[in-house]
Amino acid sequence: MDCKQLVEVITAYLDHTLPDEERCRFDAHLADCPHCTEYLAQMRRTIDRLGRLDETTLPPEPRKQLLAAFRDWRA
Repeated sequence: MDCKQLVEVITAYLDHTLPDEERCRFDAHLADCPHCTEYLAQMRRTIDRLGRLDETTLPPEPRKQLLAAFRDWRA
């Protein structure tokens, strides 16, 4: 697994829905890549902080901006 592939499956990894074989490849990559290890730590911190938010805590304009920013993120 390379860095790009790791980024593509990090959500499944964090949700514990990544198949075992892919999870092993993910963990092996982390063992050799300090950059992806830090990226994973950043994602965990972000989820920890933002995970407490819901639609009612986010004002309408920032919500619109976030939705627009992520609407076509795979493109």
